[in-house]
Amino acid sequence: MVLIKRKAKGQTKPSIDLPKYEVSADFTTFTVNGNQVELGAGGRFTYNINQSFALEAAGYFSPGTCDRCPGQVTGRIGEGLFGLKAGKRFSKVGIFAKARPGFMTIGKGYFDLLLNSGGFFTTVPHRITPLALDLGGVFEFYPSKKVVLRVDYGDTILRYPQHSFIGFSVDPVTFALTSAQRTQPAFTTHNTQFIVGVGFRF
Repeated sequence: MVLIKRKAKGQTKPSIDLPKYEVSADFTTFTVNGNQVELGAGGRFTYNINQSFALEAAGYFSPGTCDRCPGQVTGRIGEGLFGLKAGKRFSKVGIFAKARPGFMTIGKGYFDLLLNSGGFFTTVPHRITPLALDLGGVFEFYPSKKVVLRVDYGDTILRYPQHSFIGFSVDPVTFALTSAQRTQPAFTTHNTQFIVGVGFRF
């Protein structure tokens, strides 16, 4: 009996020694205004709690492509996220779901339209920082114990705060343009975000 037990124990498949820490260089897309796509890059740090759960912190940046586009979300974009990844890990691949709250800051999120003495408008951009929630799926491929190739696809939900801005109004009699302060109520948008990266585990 002792011999049989020792033999069975020797045939047991050893558990995978999963490294606890992971750093990654990532490329990402930001989808804003429904169909405006901005390219960005950043990094991610992951702490693997066990085979199924991990804590993550990530930061991304995009220089933007539009310098002055009134009424659009433009300018430099920064994003910071921290949350949980949970799923199933196999010997060569892993499939996970993620939930990462955080924020996104947009250098030219809205504009004031200032009427000058010549009757022309000057745009003055303002930064806006909505709260963010990154929900989606993660696919990982492990070519070796130390390297991970990762693809994220998800919905980044942005909650924009209420803010005031200066616009203009038209006199119905003289058709003259005058400056007028307006208020944009808080609102929520859903934005597709695609991320690919190469990580190193240690």
